[in-house]
Amino acid sequence: MAAYPPMNSLRAFEASIRLNSFSLAAEELNVTPGAVGQQIKKLEDWLGMELFTRSVRQVRPTADGLDYAARIGPALRQIVDASQQVRGRSDRSVRVVMPPSFAAKWFSRRMARFLIDYPTTSLHVGSQSQMIDFNRDPVDIAVRYFDGCDDSLETVLLYRGRAAAYCAPSYRDHMGLAKPSDLVRATLLNDILHAWWPEWLGAYAGLSMANVSTITQIEIDQTSMAIEAAIHGQGVVLANPLLTDEDIAEGKLVHLFPEQVLTVPFGYYLVHPKNRALRGQVKLFRDWLLAEAQELASD
Repeated sequence: MAAYPPMNSLRAFEASIRLNSFSLAAEELNVTPGAVGQQIKKLEDWLGMELFTRSVRQVRPTADGLDYAARIGPALRQIVDASQQVRGRSDRSVRVVMPPSFAAKWFSRRMARFLIDYPTTSLHVGSQSQMIDFNRDPVDIAVRYFDGCDDSLETVLLYRGRAAAYCAPSYRDHMGLAKPSDLVRATLLNDILHAWWPEWLGAYAGLSMANVSTITQIEIDQTSMAIEAAIHGQGVVLANPLLTDEDIAEGKLVHLFPEQVLTVPFGYYLVHPKNRALRGQVKLFRDWLLAEAQELASD
């Protein structure tokens, strides 16, 4: 018997354990669920133990399977880290992922500055709201909107979370929105990724949760879409001032109550793994982005 277990089987096993599904593992590995099952069976035969119990509708890891995954997991991560570091020594690219609203409303207007300052760097920007898995996804560094608590990551606060009320000037005038309590007549655009209306209205309009629930609301699952809806006169949105500066400057939105800005327990953080050294180009990008955020904070 070979000293090493079948490597393709290890990949299939790791993905199946992590995703708790042969089908999802197959999708990630771009193979069929049947192929994943065959690779798992090959590994089981090599080990001489059952790693999953199989039924008609689902598969479940056995106790031996979970124990084996826990033991090989650190080694697999070391292989990934070492390989990426060697591969990246001559790599002049930076792969960054950030929330879509942050990318569209803040970063896109500043991106060219980095490329002008560092013209030999290839910048790859992705946008998604889901959390990045640095052990799996081809990402060097990321911006994440969360509470900043993750023991596996180096986290630096770029911009503290805040919630302020915005709408189109015409909507404000039409609805006669002069004070926070007037919002009982408005339509609240509830960005479900940043759903702070009960806290904001409780703090500044003295409304209870029951009162808030009687106000007309539209649920929207994308921050940029919620802001666009406000621009087009569909209601009032709570948004981070970071994301509305340009629309305010262009007269598309007005900040209804500048003194009433709620500080929330989330914020935009620059994150990367603690156990992975940053390549030179990634360090340049990190330092540049931190400088841009510091300039914003001083405005």
